[in-house]
Amino acid sequence: MMYDQTRARQSAGQTPGPAERRSPGPEPLLSSDEQDKVVQRLRHALNTFADTPLEALEEAESAYDEATAQLVSALAERRRVLRSGWQDRDPETQSDELRLALRQYREITQRLLRL
Repeated sequence: MMYDQTRARQSAGQTPGPAERRSPGPEPLLSSDEQDKVVQRLRHALNTFADTPLEALEEAESAYDEATAQLVSALAERRRVLRSGWQDRDPETQSDELRLALRQYREITQRLLRL
């Protein structure tokens, strides 16, 4: 179990409500619109495979290429934002800010490893 600083700062007898106990899930790398477009293209490829298998495979490959390009772009943007939060900062930057950045790097890397 990890040390919870927020909980440690609460006065005795104060317990967090249900919304405070749940941590929000990670922000999606791709917007739901982007995800929907790729899923629709894959469905179309599956639905047309019987009639035009080669075209269906080409469409599925194109959807794959689009999804990977969008993921690479989203990951690069996430890295840029994270890095700007701590790079070129005063050496006396609060360790809490650095700890938060480290946790965000860890979370995104763990998500990538679970793919």
